[in-house]
This record gives sequence, structure tokens and C-alpha cells, in this order.
Amino acid sequence: MKRKVHRQVQRRKTVLPSARVRQEIKNFLQALDSYPARAAKEPSVTFQEHLCSIFVGRDDRGGNRQSRP
Repeated sequence: MKRKVHRQVQRRKTVLPSARVRQEIKNFLQALDSYPARAAKEPSVTFQEHLCSIFVGRDDRGGNRQSRP
């Protein structure tokens, strides 16, 4: 008669994304939401260009960057 093998399942630790990753996700979702309006005004803009403009316009804390004089 064969013995049954019982495997123990080990739980993985849940790793929460860092604040930077959460901000990148937030920026991406914002770009998805706002792209149709921008594409209507500027038909030649690609989604990648639009996405980059959102990332460039923000700093790591999610605020608008201020240019220095």
C-alpha cells in the first residue's frame, strides 16, 4: 500500500509596494484616464509621450516640480 504524502504549504510574506511604486502606478492610471482628452486636442501625441509628460511633471512625492529661475 502506498503512503500518502502530505505537503505543507508555506505562506509567502506579503510584500507591499513601496511609495515610489505606488506613485508610478498612480501616474500610469492617471495617464490612462487623461490620454483620450489630450489625444483629442493633440492627435499626434502617443500614449508613451503622454505618459512620460506625466512622469516628468511630478517629483517622487507626487507634487508638481517647480522650475528654478
